[in-house]
Formats: sequence, structure tokens, C-alpha cells
Amino acid sequence: MQQKWYQATEVEVDYLGQSLHFYMETIEVSRLSPLAFYAAGEERYKGERFYWQNREKTMTLVGLGHAHTIQNNAKNERFDAVEAEWKNLTKNCQKGQSELQPILFGGFTFDPQNNVDGEWTDFPEAYFALATFQLVIRDDKAYVSIHLLTQDQQAESKLEALRKERDHLIHAAQVKEVKTYTKPEITSYFEPYKEPYLASIDQVTALIKQKKADKVVIARSLALQFKESVSAPQVLSQIIHEQPESYLFGLEHKDLLFFGASPERLVKVEEGRAFSSCVAGSIKRGKTAEEDEAYGQSLLNDPKNGGEHQYVVDMIADTFRKNCVNMTVPDKPRLLKIRDIQHLYTPVEGQLNEDATILQLTKSLHPTPALGGVPRKEALAAIRKYEPMNRGLYAAPIGWLDAEGNGEFAVAIRSAALLGDKAYLYAGGGIVADSEPQSEYEETLVKFRPMLRALGGQLHE
Repeated sequence: MQQKWYQATEVEVDYLGQSLHFYMETIEVSRLSPLAFYAAGEERYKGERFYWQNREKTMTLVGLGHAHTIQNNAKNERFDAVEAEWKNLTKNCQKGQSELQPILFGGFTFDPQNNVDGEWTDFPEAYFALATFQLVIRDDKAYVSIHLLTQDQQAESKLEALRKERDHLIHAAQVKEVKTYTKPEITSYFEPYKEPYLASIDQVTALIKQKKADKVVIARSLALQFKESVSAPQVLSQIIHEQPESYLFGLEHKDLLFFGASPERLVKVEEGRAFSSCVAGSIKRGKTAEEDEAYGQSLLNDPKNGGEHQYVVDMIADTFRKNCVNMTVPDKPRLLKIRDIQHLYTPVEGQLNEDATILQLTKSLHPTPALGGVPRKEALAAIRKYEPMNRGLYAAPIGWLDAEGNGEFAVAIRSAALLGDKAYLYAGGGIVADSEPQSEYEETLVKFRPMLRALGGQLHE
């Protein structure tokens, strides 16, 4: 096995009154399949893995095992609590080389005030992990890091055991034939809460007509039953293959895998510069280039979708004004075309103020009007009252940050939760005064399609 580059560091951390030793060791390795590396951890680390790839495909991140987790149920303080704990853990880490950075990956649930039981029961409101074995592929270079947090000052034997395991994992990912995964076999579909969902559209439009909100996003789920248990690598392989133009993610927590292919960046921070994407308003793809163009033009000229989009632009631009200098926002949206759907899209960027951070931006931006509504407080109150399910991580921030404050969070839409031989798909839409239950229902069918196809199903028009 080729190991081109090697770095080991140890720092001391004062953590919850304990003195901990934080060992980090990174090697550069020959290119390997990130999915094969993820799958190599199936037996030992199932329930403690994550997978991430950005939309540009310039950064892939895989984690196996938990060197440390940061999780809390701190309601509105959850962003600050994660930030404080991560800063404390990494304050003595060497800065300046991105390849050596420990990376924290995870997500925040959509609404910590939602207590509806279901597949998300007992899931923490903030859940992040520092992997024991971290694979980063950046610009065609692959790095594998070991992370060990221990009170033991003589940790050499533990480190040596981790080095051996790391070498086995790399060997398995490089040498074993990359498995081809078949699609799961669905035995039945079930639409939980279909009637309450349809009723909620009328309830919410009535609320909007009474001027108690301008827009409210209402979501629903689609449940699938499989012939047998489905593995995490099996479904991730499908979205990697089918949705290359999206953010790809998978996050395991015990028996649950939350995964998806999102078109939408919430926020990215790179060397003090912040980026966000306003994505709202959608229409299906055409069967021919001409039909596709016609659909796209009708979307660009549609006042309902244009209005929805402008809500998002206004709110994200306002957040950036408070946290950034030198901000740029284009005058009008363009089209973002992905496999099953096209969206109105406006990018926003700016230079972060000195005291602004990626998690503070994430806290301010979530939920955007595209996922919550306008005004935010009234929209969230309506969602709690009328939406019959618990979103969990659906439509919430998922992503990563390093010890220097760089990172990226996507909005976890086009997503699903996998639990053994069952899966729950999620989709929603923005409800305004003239929304109709049937057309909103049909819009969710289009949005279910990417995850449904990945899981072996199809929806007939």
C-alpha cells in the first residue's frame, strides 16, 4: 500500500474538567473508492458512519467509528453548544494545513419543539461525530486520518492497534472489487397521514387568507416496506450513481441511516468567505430539450414561484448583511436543473465579519422560507399545529466543519430515513393563499422521485 505522506500530532485538551490527550495522524494514500471505504466499516462500525460529497465533487468525506460525539437537546442553544464544545476540543490543534484538520460531521433536527413519535424518537436535536477513521478526498488526493481521544498518556498501544485497523480498511477499499449493489425490492407502499396532509393545505391557506402568515411549508412522508433489510452502502451506491449533481450525504445513528441528494446549499465558509444558495420555486423536467426549455421559461415567468423565491432571497440576503461585508446578490434568479426537477436559483456570497462563524450563520439561516415559511415564527407555529409528522433531520442543516471554521452545510431535502427493512421518504412544498391540496400533493410526488428511484420504486404519473 502506497503511503506518500505522514503526519502525527498530539495536543492536550481540558474537556469537562478532564485532561484529555487528542492524537491525530494522517497519511496520504493512493486514490480509493469512498463508498468501498464506507462499506469496509459495515461489520464493525454500522451505526457510527457518515458520508458526504459536495455538489462540485471537489470534496468527499467518509467517517468510520466515533472518536468523539457532540450531541445535545439544548433547543435554541444547540448551535452554540456544539460550537463551544468543538472549539474547546480543537483549540490547540495545528492550523494551516487542511489535510490535517479534524472534521466534525452531523446535523441539527428541523424543529426541537416537535415531539411527535415515530422513526425520529430519541434522535438528538444536535448530533455530530468526529470519526475514528476519517477519509478526505480533495481535488483527487486522498488522506486517511486516525483520531484518538484518551486520558491515557501512554496511548502508543492503542494508536498502534488503530494503525493496523486503518491499514486493513484502506486495503479492503483499494483491493477488494468494488461491489455492485442491486436495488432493494419493495413489497408495499404506505402514505402515512395522507388525509391529514390534504386537510392541512386547506387549514394553512385559510390561515394565510386571514393574514396570519404569508407562506407555510407543509411536508409529508411516504413509507416503504422492503422484502428484506437494506444496507447503507446499498442505498448510498444508488444515489451516488443517480444524483451526481447534488450534495450526497448519509448519517448513521444507531439503527437509522438518514441519507439524501440535496440540490441546496445552506451555507459554505472557506477561508473567511461565506456562500449560500437561494433555491425555491420548482417545476418538472421536460421529456425533450424544447419542452424542458419551455418549462424552465414558464418557471422563470411564474409569479407564484417568483414570489416564493423572493422570500428566500430577501431573508438570506438580510442574514448575510448582518454577518458579512462586501456582499453580492444577483438581480434575478437563474435555473438550477437536476435530474428530476428544475428550480429557481440565486447565489449569495460575502466576506464574514470577524465574530461571525459557520454555525452562527447556520443558526440564523435555519429554517429558510423555502423550508419553513414567512414570517418564520408564525410559519413554524403553523407547521407544529397542522403538519402531522416529525421531520427529524429532513429539511434541516446537515454538513461539516473543521478546526479552522471552514465547512459546509446543505439543506437535507430529497432525503429519506432507512430503518432495516423500512424507509421513510420526505417531501414538502410552500403553501400560499391560492395553493390547492391536489396540486401540492402532486408536487410532493415529483420530489419523492429521486429517493424512491434509489430505493427501487417508481411513481406513475
